[in-house]
Parts: sequence; structure tokens; C-alpha cells
Amino acid sequence: MRVIEDEDALLPPSNKGPYKFDYNQLSDEERKHYDLLSPEEKTQYQDAEKTIFDHMNSPAVESKLQSEIGQAVHEVNLETPRDPAIPEKIKEGLFAMGETDPQDTGEDGDFEGNDITSTAHGELEQHREMREYARIAAWEMPMLSKLAKPFVLPGADKPLRFRYTTYMGETHPAEKKVVLEFCTRDLPDLTEAQRNKLIKIVGVRYNPETDLVKMSCEMFETQAQNKRYLGDLVDTLMAEARDPTDMFEDVPFDFRHHRYKPKMEFPEQWKVTEGRKAQLQATWRRRALADKEREQQGTLVDGVEVIEKMLENVIAQEAAPRAAVKGPAAKARPKRLPR
Repeated sequence: MRVIEDEDALLPPSNKGPYKFDYNQLSDEERKHYDLLSPEEKTQYQDAEKTIFDHMNSPAVESKLQSEIGQAVHEVNLETPRDPAIPEKIKEGLFAMGETDPQDTGEDGDFEGNDITSTAHGELEQHREMREYARIAAWEMPMLSKLAKPFVLPGADKPLRFRYTTYMGETHPAEKKVVLEFCTRDLPDLTEAQRNKLIKIVGVRYNPETDLVKMSCEMFETQAQNKRYLGDLVDTLMAEARDPTDMFEDVPFDFRHHRYKPKMEFPEQWKVTEGRKAQLQATWRRRALADKEREQQGTLVDGVEVIEKMLENVIAQEAAPRAAVKGPAAKARPKRLPR
């Protein structure tokens, strides 16, 4: 916005001469309306135009217009800085410290005790996020059951198994990684010699115990690109395995990369066979009969009763020395003399 320097530039050009009707100065609409008038109405129209012209060129109207325009120009100049190229300097507040452009924050307002700390604002934001996920779990997730499909095991025509990692909406560098596993015996149209060549080509990625080949890729930015790369790599490996030029028959298998874990087996003599079960049951029956005979004869030892008697004897033995010490000490105590 520019500052208005000349107030006279806002005033319409004044015409101090006598009024003279000019048909060419009328607009197209005014001409159409003027042509439809009768001679008497045209005379009245010209007289009305002359009256308006004389009123607008009167000194009273011109002075009033001049004063109103001057007041408007003064108010505009007060609202508009004289030099807009130099912005008004704003005092940097506490919350603007360290900002690249403190002019956006401005000066701090007066603290009226009606706000919470930044830590409390963080807790409040976390609470809002938890409530948002709670609403999703309550109202949106149940609707996903309509899209559920029964799990179907992959057939023989799908030997490749891909594994992805998702971090629930968070950005993580390991999210793009894709892991591929397949069994060499599940690959179609491979002879035993070709399968052996494939095992020698993949090298340390082969597990001889499970017959699984495991490889991964995280070179590209998206999971789809890494999966496509692994799929193309499997096609290349199968093409190399089917190539009869060199079948690597002179290259031995090398499984030094794999560590065989010892598998503990339960000892045969510890296993409970049917004969061992019958022997244990016969022993338990003999012991039960012997205990019943002792109970009838009164020679069966009750362990709970023995422990209770022993505890009673121990308590009595500990209480006897205390009573013996307490008696003589009480008799030897001197009497207090009255004051």
C-alpha cells in the first residue's frame, strides 16, 4: 500500500464554466433512455442535469468534499508506514529465542496463570494420540472383519515365501528389507544334478539341515522393488542351474558355514515303558499296604505330630533360662529412697 501525498489527485476535475448539455457524453444506456423521451421530457431531463451540475460545483459542496477527502487521506497515512521497505522492529520474546525469524512469533504476552508447561502439553498430546487410536480400535477396526478371508496354504506352484517387516506407521530404515526363503526340492523342473548345482551356487545361504535357501535385499527404497529384485535373482539362479555347460561336478559341497546344533535325546533307560509302569504300581501298592498295617498296630509315625512336639520342647527350653535370670535380678534391685 502506498502513502497518498497529493490529496487533490483524489478529487474529480472541476468545471467552473456554465452548464452545457452534450449528447456525446452520455453512455449507451443513457442514450437509449434519452431517445425514448418526448421533447417535453427531454427538456426536463436537461434541467435536472443542470441542477445537479450547479449543486456539485457550489462552494459549500466543494469545501465539504475537500474536508472529507483530507480526513480520509490522513487516516490512511496513519495506518500505513511512511517507508514500507523498513519493517517495524518487533521485540524478541522468550518463546522466539533460537528461531530463525522471531518476527513471526513477536513479543511474549503477559502470563496470567492460565496455561500449563511444555511437558504437560506433551503429555496432553500423547493422551490425544492414544484416544485417537482407541477410537480407531473401537469403531473402524471391527469393520475390517468384513474383508477377512480364510487362510489357504500356498500350493506347490508357489514355492517362494517372502517376509516383510512393518513398524505400525513409523518410519524405520529396516522397513524396506524383504527376506526370501525357498526349499530347493520345491522348485519346479529341477533334476538332482541341477539342484546340487544350485546349492553350490547359493553357497552360505543354504541350510543343509532344513534344505532352505535364505536371502534378503534392502538396496532399494521400497519393499516392492526389493521383492522384484529377489524374484529376478531366483529366475537367474534357476537359469544358471539348468545351464548344461558346467554342472560343477568337480566342486564338492562346502557346509562349513553351518553349525550343527546337538540334539539331546532322552535316555532309553529313563523312558517309562509298560513293564516299568506295572513295576512302579506294584511297589506303590506294597507301600500302601505296609502303611495300613502300621496304622492298625499303632506303629505308624505321624510326622506332623512329631514336629509339633519338638517345637513345644524347644519353646519350653528357651523359656526356662529367661525365668531363672529374671528372678534373682528382681530381688537384688535396690529400693528408691523418698525425697
